[in-house]
Amino acid sequence: MSWDAEDVALLKKLWAVGQSAAQIARRLGYSRNAVCAKLTRLGLKRGHKPATAKPKIRPVPKRRPVLLAACARPVEKMVSRKTVLGQPKEFSKRQLYAMLAEAVRNTG
Repeated sequence: MSWDAEDVALLKKLWAVGQSAAQIARRLGYSRNAVCAKLTRLGLKRGHKPATAKPKIRPVPKRRPVLLAACARPVEKMVSRKTVLGQPKEFSKRQLYAMLAEAVRNTG
């Protein structure tokens, strides 16, 4: 379906009055997209309303230097993760039997 001169004139008139593209499309028998495309080709634009809200422009916060530690708390004492490999403590037979007897009492 092509646009004839009467439809274009009515389109301009209705657009100037303030009707929406959907209303104009229903009245002329075109799709809304066809009306929007024709308005674009004709260079007709709706005057934009000024913004009603006044947004506050906040300054960007200054970045802090990156901490070397994974957490923000300062580390008070460095702890070594090395395990001291020494001789295991040796128990006497009497001590081993006493620990075994205590474990048996605690289990049941």
